[in-house]
Amino acid sequence: MIAVGGTFDEFHKGHRVLILKAFEVGVNVLIGLCTDEFAKKLRKNHEFAPYEERLNELRSFLRKNGLFHRAEIVPLRDPYGPAVSNSEIEAIVVSHETEPRAYEINGMRRKKGLPSLAVVTIEMVPSEDEIPISSSRIHLRQIDREGHLLRKG
Repeated sequence: MIAVGGTFDEFHKGHRVLILKAFEVGVNVLIGLCTDEFAKKLRKNHEFAPYEERLNELRSFLRKNGLFHRAEIVPLRDPYGPAVSNSEIEAIVVSHETEPRAYEINGMRRKKGLPSLAVVTIEMVPSEDEIPISSSRIHLRQIDREGHLLRKG
């Protein structure tokens, strides 16, 4: 089983690339979706869609791509989720931004006597201006979910 996680707010091209990579790496994927409570602790300067809305968008994407039957979505209440203790998880897919967390998870797994996860790191997906696509930039109306510029400068 492969693990991947996130808030997946403003479900954008970068999120899709991350999730599709997880399905490329393994047959079954455990997707941790940040709860509203945990997402509030992570967010900096903007609101985010409620859990149910983000969950529905994620499910819709999985169905559209024929992956729903290979996925299990679980609420993520902390930065580590089931990756710390689930012995069925063999790898974790992360972006460069979240790669350090994967190594923290591996340290925690080793302390519990579990094998380390293979860490698969993807590049952040750039927008038209070569700056990574992010939910924050979408909220600021700099780019759309595909990374197209909405305003210059």
